[in-house]
Amino acid sequence: MRHSGKQILTKIARGAGAALICSTLLAPAAALAQSGGLIQAYVTDPLTSVAMGGYDPVSYFTGGEPQLGRADFEYYWHGVSWYFATPANRDVFARDPEIYAPQFGGHGAMSMARGYLSEGNPLIYEVIDNRLFLFYSIGNRDAFLEAQATARLRAMERWVVASANLPRF
Repeated sequence: MRHSGKQILTKIARGAGAALICSTLLAPAAALAQSGGLIQAYVTDPLTSVAMGGYDPVSYFTGGEPQLGRADFEYYWHGVSWYFATPANRDVFARDPEIYAPQFGGHGAMSMARGYLSEGNPLIYEVIDNRLFLFYSIGNRDAFLEAQATARLRAMERWVVASANLPRF
């Protein structure tokens, strides 16, 4: 299921012609939202509906390795459950979740720059300018870092289009 968004976008593009996906980039996300909302603004585990595979988003900013959160320290934001390693991390996130939540809803940053949605892996990440970016693979992360300014700008532009068409809770 990791590629479900990309596979669906590819099927839509094949059915509607390659020009559609190239000219409007992620406009097929609107079709996805209307066809049952298989993709949502924040990547979640399909079984638990927890963001970031249960990893604590604040732990990425406190040094060391990311920590798994616990259901005991859950915070519900934007229709998604977020787990935290400590109550203090949960409280910090609750005060300003936009700072700690991964960019592009946890979708892979380089994938977004290339024009498609893929799940970001919470163990393949980079904190850049105090923002958390997740990537589908190490190769995607390396490519993003290689052309960071351009890739980041493209991803941000494309996320505006894609996120406008994703279901909100």
